[in-house]
Amino acid sequence: MQTAVPAARILDFFRDGFEHTAWRLETRREYAADQGTEEYREFLQGIAPRNDEDSPWYANTRAQTAQGKRIERVRLVDEPATDNQRYLLATTPGNLTAGEDIRYLHRSAAAALKFADDGDFWLFDSRVLARFNWEDADRRMELTTEPEQVLRACQVRDAAWHHAVRYEEFVRRVPSPM
Repeated sequence: MQTAVPAARILDFFRDGFEHTAWRLETRREYAADQGTEEYREFLQGIAPRNDEDSPWYANTRAQTAQGKRIERVRLVDEPATDNQRYLLATTPGNLTAGEDIRYLHRSAAAALKFADDGDFWLFDSRVLARFNWEDADRRMELTTEPEQVLRACQVRDAAWHHAVRYEEFVRRVPSPM
């Protein structure tokens, strides 16, 4: 099965599109969605990001995790971390408070494990693989249940999760994100 979720409906999918787990691998060095915000520009000027506990993402994460669902991610980080990676480190406490479990892995370790080039993806319930397509005019999340692609994503998830470290441990090892 292949289908697409338009950008305007992605949050709806995160509310209703999975039963148990939503897992993400973040591999990009920069995210335009972050860089286009005033908060990001302020971060680059040394102003700590605000924690918007009422944002739609945080509200949905709290609702999903209250139902027993898990929302987890592994973020790859360069050495030294890019500005965008430092920004994500600085905003992670809000995600954790909302109920996500976010772990970190240096890109060099992911490369040694041979998955640094697998690209960003979400894996839902170990059976639906999602990749964002922001390149076309009709921005969307593309979903597939193609067994070979889903199996590879499951293998990457298992390796990444095994080797990644919790946020608290990771930030003790790296310089302050600010």
